[in-house]
This record gives sequence, structure tokens and C-alpha cells, in this order.
Amino acid sequence: MKNLRVVRGIFGKVTFVARYSTGNMSQPTNNLVAVCQMTATNDKEKNYKIVEDLVIQAKRANASIAFLPEGCDFIGTSKSETLSLAEPLDGHSVARYQELARKLNIWLSLGGIHEYFSESKLYNTHLMISSEGDIVGKYHKMHLFDVEIPEQNVKLMESSYVEKGNSIPEPVPTPVGNVGLSICYDMRFAELALTLAKMGAHVLTYPSAFTFATGANHWETILKARAIETQCYVVAAAQVGVHNPKRSTWGHAMVVDPWGSIVAQCSEGQGIAIAEIKTDYLCKVRLNMPVWQHRRTDLYPSMLNLSGCENNVFDKDFYTFGQVKISKETIFYKTNLSFAFTNKKCVVPGHVLVAPLREVKYFSELTPEEVADLFQTSQMVSKIMSHIHGTTSSTIVVQDGPEAGQTITHVHVHVLPRRAGDFEQNDDIYTELSNHDKRENVVWRSEEEMSAEASVIKSAINENI
Repeated sequence: MKNLRVVRGIFGKVTFVARYSTGNMSQPTNNLVAVCQMTATNDKEKNYKIVEDLVIQAKRANASIAFLPEGCDFIGTSKSETLSLAEPLDGHSVARYQELARKLNIWLSLGGIHEYFSESKLYNTHLMISSEGDIVGKYHKMHLFDVEIPEQNVKLMESSYVEKGNSIPEPVPTPVGNVGLSICYDMRFAELALTLAKMGAHVLTYPSAFTFATGANHWETILKARAIETQCYVVAAAQVGVHNPKRSTWGHAMVVDPWGSIVAQCSEGQGIAIAEIKTDYLCKVRLNMPVWQHRRTDLYPSMLNLSGCENNVFDKDFYTFGQVKISKETIFYKTNLSFAFTNKKCVVPGHVLVAPLREVKYFSELTPEEVADLFQTSQMVSKIMSHIHGTTSSTIVVQDGPEAGQTITHVHVHVLPRRAGDFEQNDDIYTELSNHDKRENVVWRSEEEMSAEASVIKSAINENI
């Protein structure tokens, strides 16, 4: 819950003002960025040389980050060629980009490289590489362009060879502020932009390869809209010109400030444009136009990020669960707001618990974000526990307060895989659940046993989710 301010409103309701900030942010030492424009082809070596030249130009202009467009590694002439040219992240191409960043001491936004996924699919992946050459941010394009209009003989199915992303990564801390990662078509979905802003982004980036038809009519309008509604800087690197006989792109790489003004734009052809990211100006815009404070989330939904963190990333050894501490070894899944862990006393095999990370005694004290995340996590946990135990049914229970049988003063969800006949009367499970940890001489599971089960569940999640 780092960087969240707790605000108590009417009826004592606790809400969270997310990492979105209007306060003073320390001005970066070097707040210049370079937005790049290039014409990639299916020649990866030639493309690398273009990228290298653009990054050298950016470094000479004293930019701290060079933003490169979608397809900066290559643009293929066919689906089969594109699949054949894709590489894993530990392949030769990414290693060269990492070395380039390290050699020139500059950050790189690789706005869309073709990451190998399988023989028939790839990821469209946005990487952020630090000036030390480390991959510090990774995003898989989540919105894929699929359209089929039989009467017009139109069928474009990006999903036929691109695997969609299923998470929204935290904005990446960089020398110019927190950068939210997206790719091209993602810019048409305001929900993603608002979610990234709420997660603390100061800069949104839309590396693209827009067609002429859509670029001429939509490119500038959409980018300005995303900047104005989120009050973020928008950096949009772009492909430009003729890539092959079947593919041409719009170009017009640009940077838009939080007020919606274009502050830098590339001219025709390959090149860079330099812009200054002024975090003090961003704060001023947010202070003078406080739209986030005026949102009526009592009448329409808030933008929620319900994507989980990596399940093996923990910032401490123990997590508070009411009056007890939960070892990280027994936790098998964690999101930004919830965590799931093995149980010290099981009613049935596979009986596990899900709880909010914030210490909350009653269900009524949860924020809308926490409620949504808690139950989405519980849904995923139920699915994976049924898979592990070969069941098709589950009992999912919240004991809300001591009179409901709760012994740990921290709201939590019980997830129990069910089998036919596991209780003589099916509803006897509720009696057992109420009493299973209150009897005399209760035999508790060992930390080793709980940790071993958590490892099995982690593996199943990694393989199946």
C-alpha cells in the first residue's frame, strides 16, 4: 500500500487516493526525453543500426530516455516471416539493446519488439531498459486489433499470431518520473490510461505503427485526449514511411504535455524530437484542474487495476494477518491489494485463505478496489485449487466478525475444494468451519508442511494461469 493516502469520508468510509499526485515532486536531474521516428523493415541488422543512430542522437541532445516505436526490431512482410524472426527476451537482439543502453548510459523504451511465445504466436512486448542495461519494465500488448466484416471482405485478426497480455504493470520509475507502458492500439482505451495514471504514472507512452488512414484522422486527437484526461505527459514514438509494398505508416512522433499541447514533434522521415518533462508543471495542472477529486465513483465505476504482481515478489519476510504473522514461504499468490496463503488447520484438503494486504477487521471496511481484488483473487485461487485436487465444486466463505465464527481479526475468505460425500450432510461444513480451530488439543500443521503446499500451488499457478 506504499504511496497511498488514506482518506476518511462520509460515514467513516475509507477510500484510497492512489499514487496519482498533485503535490510537489522532486525535479529530475535530467528531464529531457527523445521521441524517435524510424522506418523499420524485415532486415534486423539494418534496423539495429537505425536504432543505434537515433539513440546516439538522443544522447548527444542530453536526453535521459530515448523512446523507440513499435516494431523497432523489425516489421515483417508476412505473418510467417514475422513469427520466424521473433526472438526470446534472452536472445541476441535484446542483448544488443541492453549493451547499447549501458554503453551510452541512456535509458531505452523499446516500444514494441516481437517476443517469441510459441511456434504459432508471439508477444508484442514493450521493454524499458535502464542506463545500466537492465530490463526494469515489461508490458505485453493487451488490446489486439481483430475485425471481420464479411460483406466488405475485411478480416484482420491480430490475435491469430499475437498472444495478448493479461496484466497492467506498475509504472516504471525513471529519471523523468513514473512511466506507464502501453503500445499503439492501447491508446484507444481510456480505461487503461486512467488506470496507469491512478497507479502513479507521470508519463504515458504509446509507441506506434499507425496506418495513414487512421493516423491522419485520429493520431493527434487521441494522444491529446489521453494527456488531458489523465493529466500526464504522453510520449508517442512512431514508425514512418514505406516498410514494404504492403505496409506504410503515418509517423508524426510527438510529445504532448498534461494540458494537451504538443511540445515536440518529429518532421518527415527518420529522426528524433526533444522534449522536457516538467514535473512541476504537471503538478500545477493537476492542482488547478483537480478532476480526480471530483470523480463521482458513487455513480460510476472507478478504474481498478486487478492484475496481480509476480507471485514470488515480496517486500518483507512476514505479513500481518490479524493477530498473527504469515511467513512469505506460505504465501502462494499476491496482488497489489490481496494475498493468498496456506492454512494452519484445514477442514478439507486444499483449504486455503485469501485476505486483503491492508489490516481490515470487517468486510464493510474494505474499499471498492479491495473488494474487487479480493474476490477476483479468490476466484483464481478456487480455480487453481480445484485443478490441483481434481474437483469441480468449492465452498467459498467469508466469516465477518467473531459471531460469524471468525477467530482471526482480519477479514478473509476461506476457499475449500469439495468432493461428493466429504460430509454426511453437505452443510455440515459450516459447523466444522466454525469449530475446527477452537477445539482443545488442536493439531496444527507445521510451517514446513504449509510451505511445501504453497510451493506446489505456486507451480500450478505458473503453469496454468
